[in-house]
Amino acid sequence: MTADNKKRITIAYGDGIGPEIMDATLRILQAAEARLEYDVIEVGEKQYLSGNTSGISDEAWSILKTNKVLLKSPITTPQGGGYKSLNVTMRKMLGMFSNVRPSRSYAPYVRTHFPNIDMVIVRENEEDLYAGIEYQQTPEVVHTIKLITRSGSEKIIRYAFEYARANGRKKVTCMTKDNIMKHTDGMFHQLFNEVAAEYPEIAADHYIIDIGAARIADDPERFDVIVTLNLYGDIISDIAAEVSGSVGLCGSANIGDDFAMFEAIHGSAPDIAGKNIANPSGLINAACLMLQHLGQADVAAKIENALLKTLEDGIHTGEIYKEGLSVQKAGTREFADAIIARLGQKPQHFKAIENEQSKTLNITVRPTAPAEMTQVGVDVYVHADMANGPAELVEKLKSACEGILKLKIVTNRGLVVYPKALSESMLTDQSRCRFMKDMDYSPISQQQVVDLMVALNKAGLVINKTEGLYFMNGKRAFSLAQGE
Repeated sequence: MTADNKKRITIAYGDGIGPEIMDATLRILQAAEARLEYDVIEVGEKQYLSGNTSGISDEAWSILKTNKVLLKSPITTPQGGGYKSLNVTMRKMLGMFSNVRPSRSYAPYVRTHFPNIDMVIVRENEEDLYAGIEYQQTPEVVHTIKLITRSGSEKIIRYAFEYARANGRKKVTCMTKDNIMKHTDGMFHQLFNEVAAEYPEIAADHYIIDIGAARIADDPERFDVIVTLNLYGDIISDIAAEVSGSVGLCGSANIGDDFAMFEAIHGSAPDIAGKNIANPSGLINAACLMLQHLGQADVAAKIENALLKTLEDGIHTGEIYKEGLSVQKAGTREFADAIIARLGQKPQHFKAIENEQSKTLNITVRPTAPAEMTQVGVDVYVHADMANGPAELVEKLKSACEGILKLKIVTNRGLVVYPKALSESMLTDQSRCRFMKDMDYSPISQQQVVDLMVALNKAGLVINKTEGLYFMNGKRAFSLAQGE
């Protein structure tokens, strides 16, 4: 084997148990004759504490961008403010829009109530609340922005259907909370329906996320491929991993157009670091996903079959060891040795993994059609003491906006306090004030918005934030307030 037919990848040993499980994984890759060469970078706790608030150096970034594929152990983010999540940073900076997390049962050798789990969660990886856009706007009120785009949503949904088609999956389930978030989650659900129509051979259904999460916990065997937004996907993928047997068994892939990162889904577990008791299976499974991505499905199948055979033979690390099910409690190194000894063997109980080369996924996103945008109002968030109710604020607002726009509603924590007074609701020190030309959504001009801001400022009101209210192609593109 020459260097010419090897793929150069990047390795990050991580923190806590990271170095132990990475050593185990690399020994297995070498023994299985994976066609790889490695560049090692340092990321995580040491980098954070050395002054890199993102957890990664410029030199490491350069290596990542050159090699395009990263196999990473979990890292530790120091406690305290100012440290950004390295995983989120890498996913966004390198455009890795899709997080793919398979979960399967290893029953009866790993205890689970659900012996037939075989699901894949495809999670949007760049948007949603994980955009990390937050503001402390008053002493009482903090905002975070749930950022959802049409193109980002369609891309992950199409990826889920392409993944299902390429891997012989039969159904894709969408999970959102569009009964509450009708514009953000509503758009995601609408796009799911549109894309699903292009894949008639694949069944499609939808769950509200809360009942969907409950179904994963109670009846996970009903699911095949699930596609969802970033935060929901983070939560339900851990539920799926746990009910399948152990979070320590699951790996994940972060896939973009040009870059890919593969990792175990668990944390760095510093409390057990250096004790040779960590389960390396999550990172081993992640490495197999990497090999498939790199066109080395033959090596991936060899390792996966050896892992299955090891589990069948009752050789288990401590957190999955059970009296009556297990034969030998193995440490991290010994578990890797057992897999290496079984390379080339196939499991007897589990279905053997076949050498199937990865298929190309066609992820083509339709351009967003231009929309006719008509501004019909503006929401202005103001910082004002509401201890004595909204009356004083309302009088200031009405006086200031006279001759420019009309005050339609004032809300506090999303509830209308003007013109309806909800006296039983707790009031905070920020209110949303909605201004319009009239009550039938007539168009307004940017000059009217500017004039309004000037007038509010002259009235001594503190403006925290503004949001334009639009109709898109004749349809209202903003939510009504609770009680409006």
